[in-house]
Amino acid sequence: MSFFQIKAGILTVSDKGSRGEREDQSGRAIREILGRIRAEAVQYRIVPDEPKLIKKALIQWSDQGLDLILTTGGTGFSPRDFTPEATKAVIERETPGISEAIRISGFQKTPRAMLSRAVSGIRKSTLIINLPGSERGVRESLEAILEIIPHGIEILKGTDSECGTKKYRNPQTRKKGRGVK
Repeated sequence: MSFFQIKAGILTVSDKGSRGEREDQSGRAIREILGRIRAEAVQYRIVPDEPKLIKKALIQWSDQGLDLILTTGGTGFSPRDFTPEATKAVIERETPGISEAIRISGFQKTPRAMLSRAVSGIRKSTLIINLPGSERGVRESLEAILEIIPHGIEILKGTDSECGTKKYRNPQTRKKGRGVK
């Protein structure tokens, strides 16, 4: 595994946040957690729930070569929640397993997790992942997927290609005797 710094962007999607009426706690939580995977937030922005502005930031940052973009907010059922649609409009390939893992993990804590419409995917060589808008939701979601993010980015960047090695197998399955010893 190579040891490079992951360049990340945090895009908070919030009408109130963009007007300064709400503190961005979920964006702050993302920034804090990124350090655990050798990632640094080199871009940060708060935008209102406007698909055009969401797409603009995602395109701009992926064109700049960011490795990872994490969005927070706009993934629910509210009439102004457009983050998944904006993300789908710019990605070239979906990565459904990431969003499924987030929902499965969340569902173990609350059945409301199934109301998430979050998506994830790849644009150029940038991994884009939608996260919930709450700080708690962000923390729980990232806990579910954090360990796979560096490897996914290494594959996108062409610095690694091995998915079946011991270092990427789930330690929970090893404890139960289903994984490699």
